[in-house]
Amino acid sequence: MFYKAFIFSTVFLMIAMAPCAHTALAAEKYTIKEMTPQVTSALESRRDRYSELQQLKQQGKVGENNRGYVEVFANEKVVKSLVDVENSDRKIIYQTIADQNNLKDAIGVIEKVFAQTQRDKAQSGEKIQDEDGRWVTK
Repeated sequence: MFYKAFIFSTVFLMIAMAPCAHTALAAEKYTIKEMTPQVTSALESRRDRYSELQQLKQQGKVGENNRGYVEVFANEKVVKSLVDVENSDRKIIYQTIADQNNLKDAIGVIEKVFAQTQRDKAQSGEKIQDEDGRWVTK
């Protein structure tokens, strides 16, 4: 339950504080308004794989790109599989925020705001992609 509340409040703040051309996006706060079965499943799945994903980040096998998704640096099927599922769940969450807040043209902004949050939260030694596309180790 704490994890869901954390995700909602994080997404809520990310979208509310996002600088963008959409004045409404910056002026209003957007959240997941209805917990659909898809969103619930995505959040629970993300929670369940969190530790494993953090280990992969610390090992340098994956990193956070500048579009709000995880990118693979290791040529390992198991890593790619985990990243594919993580990115699919993130896409469900981003799309739900856009759909439920009538922001159909703002999915890119939602992704970028989430990417910035992930960069800010990254721990020392983790790979992150800056806004200009350069990969760095934090």
